[in-house]
Amino acid sequence: MRPAQRRQQGLQYGIYLLCLQAFNFGIDKIPPATLVTILGQVLLYIGVIKVPWNAEEVCISALKVFKHKNWKSFIMSSFEHGSDMHLYYNMVSLILKGSYLEPMYGTMNFILLLSTLTVGCSAMYASLGYTLMQLTGDYAYYTQCAIGFSAVLFALKVIVVCEEQDRSHNIGGFTVPSKTAVWVELILIHLLVPQSSFIGHLGGILVGCLYCYTFVGERIDNIIYSLTGTPIIHEEQFYRKRNSFFW
Repeated sequence: MRPAQRRQQGLQYGIYLLCLQAFNFGIDKIPPATLVTILGQVLLYIGVIKVPWNAEEVCISALKVFKHKNWKSFIMSSFEHGSDMHLYYNMVSLILKGSYLEPMYGTMNFILLLSTLTVGCSAMYASLGYTLMQLTGDYAYYTQCAIGFSAVLFALKVIVVCEEQDRSHNIGGFTVPSKTAVWVELILIHLLVPQSSFIGHLGGILVGCLYCYTFVGERIDNIIYSLTGTPIIHEEQFYRKRNSFFW
């Protein structure tokens, strides 16, 4: 999401909705790493975690990364949010995706994977901005700034789809095959929420595809295994999709 205003401290409507959703889902059913990630972003948004910047100051852009080497924005942009509803939708999505993947992969493995995806999505966002500027000559791609966890969530969405048996998904009232669900969601969100970051969401999907369908994912799994001593075990269909390279 493109930052439009300064973060307002305190509890807002979206925070209350998130609390209701979390309690309805069951706090005890949310795995620890997922829960801590959600709490951290909520506490950051409402100002309990004190930081010496405002949300819009750490938005990420290709200009900030490639010219100014702004590594604070490179990392922190993923965890800041532009509004309470932006935070709400992202954290509800994280509850669902984290509750599916974290028990399957193991908590430490999931933490490292989530960290890798966060860095990968920031790198992809900056790279896409630079590439599109070069291809189109439009400098706006180079300077466009964004914040939020959405890109990481799109990457997780791709991984969830790869782990699941092929089935239909309901996206905004449309029933679509699993392999096209993330692409339909990408376009639908862009049409319904024009202030959202299309490049960020696209970058998240591409990072997820790199993990699921190329040797990059296998390398990441091996590195995580070397660090934790516990392998990431995927469903059988995941390995078929990875071995077949894309669909």
